[in-house]
Amino acid sequence: MDFGDAIRALKLRGKVAREGWNGKGLSLELQVPDSFSKMTLPYIYMNYPSTPASKTAPKNHINARVPWLASQTDMLAEDWIIVE
Repeated sequence: MDFGDAIRALKLRGKVAREGWNGKGLSLELQVPDSFSKMTLPYIYMNYPSTPASKTAPKNHINARVPWLASQTDMLAEDWIIVE
């Protein structure tokens, strides 16, 4: 899939990732704010896996969620996949 397909999947509440990412288990999701949110506009965030990607991965990265911004490489990539 290309980046446009990945964005469409996110809007349908899917999770996406790139096959080319070095961090295995990373995925993206779309957060749409509700009445309890401090954020007022939708945003994309990255999910870190429940197991560390390496022996040197920081412990606070396990199951972490952080806002995500696409790089030019991400936007031009065609290795996007839908994650279950």
